[in-house]
Amino acid sequence: MMVEERLELGRLVTFIPNKRIPIHNWFYYKEAFSRDFVALVSRQLGLGEGSWVLDPFCGVGTTQLTGKELGINTVGVDVAELPVFASQVKTANYDVEQLKRISEKVFSEKFRRLSLGGLSRLVRRAFPKHVLEDVLFFREIVENIEDETARGFFKLGLISAAMKASYVVKNGGLLRIVKERNVPPFRKFYRNRIKRMIKDVEAFKMLNPKVTTFKADSRNLRFLEDEMFDAVITSPPYLNKIEYTKVYSVENELFFKGSEPMLRSYIGDSVRRTEDSENTGNMPAIVKAYFQDLRRVLSELHRVLKKNGAGVFVIAQGVFPTGVVETEKIFVEIAEETGFETERLWLVNRRVATRDRVVKIGYADEYVVFTRKP
Repeated sequence: MMVEERLELGRLVTFIPNKRIPIHNWFYYKEAFSRDFVALVSRQLGLGEGSWVLDPFCGVGTTQLTGKELGINTVGVDVAELPVFASQVKTANYDVEQLKRISEKVFSEKFRRLSLGGLSRLVRRAFPKHVLEDVLFFREIVENIEDETARGFFKLGLISAAMKASYVVKNGGLLRIVKERNVPPFRKFYRNRIKRMIKDVEAFKMLNPKVTTFKADSRNLRFLEDEMFDAVITSPPYLNKIEYTKVYSVENELFFKGSEPMLRSYIGDSVRRTEDSENTGNMPAIVKAYFQDLRRVLSELHRVLKKNGAGVFVIAQGVFPTGVVETEKIFVEIAEETGFETERLWLVNRRVATRDRVVKIGYADEYVVFTRKP
């Protein structure tokens, strides 16, 4: 396996660069890579107008939105309602004048106080009372916008503004309530966010390829045709970074009532006996389940890729009390057993791995794995 050290690219496999890019920054989603990473890989692979790309763990749509900018046809798949919704809103086509008319109507509505009954203790603690009342008031208005595309636009703006005006602090897989935070006046804050989003739509130059996002399980992509895609660009959920129910519980309760608990993915979510061919040795059962599920995903990706199609995967090593799991090596082995050839790996990040937060047990590396279907 040829490994090339490319630590200067480490920032690109995070969401951080997207925070400064219009539309990409409409909803912050830590579990994502950047627009610049997708553009870089697309250039490396020679992708352009007319190419087809799949992201089976698409998160909030960075691959699809970048494809729209570059003229690349894209399909995104994710299992959770919130990121699928954000992807669809960010990649939709908008009538700017319609958005401006609706905005004037939304923000001319006279405030009505709605009951906070039925909300969980967490949600009530997550906001100052007056902010939560404002959020519920605007939520009712937005839900009554007739045009579905415009309704999604104002709803995503409301979700993002609400969380910025909350006491919620997200740290890794944890959610904390920090009441020392300064919270802005909500009506003005939400209105300014919508104004900025409309300006983003006006300014962002996009081509018009085909862009679709599905809420689905990437272990079974039966709705996609064989040999349909020129490339897969994706980041499977990282080992021991699976459950995001708590992190996004406030958004899900307020805006997606009744949706299932949010997993970034089902990958490894249930522990069952792994296939004998998985070279996971004496590892935790969740590790074996994780790689068994990845095998199923890779099998589907091999099916939907064209001959000579490329697969590009951002993979990180897993950290357990027993040590560091060399995820990239097991991933490559499974990919090759599934029919892929490994071309090269980029080492893009190296972090100290600890046990009990203080005991160093080694390093956890992050890689970009380039594969191809022969």
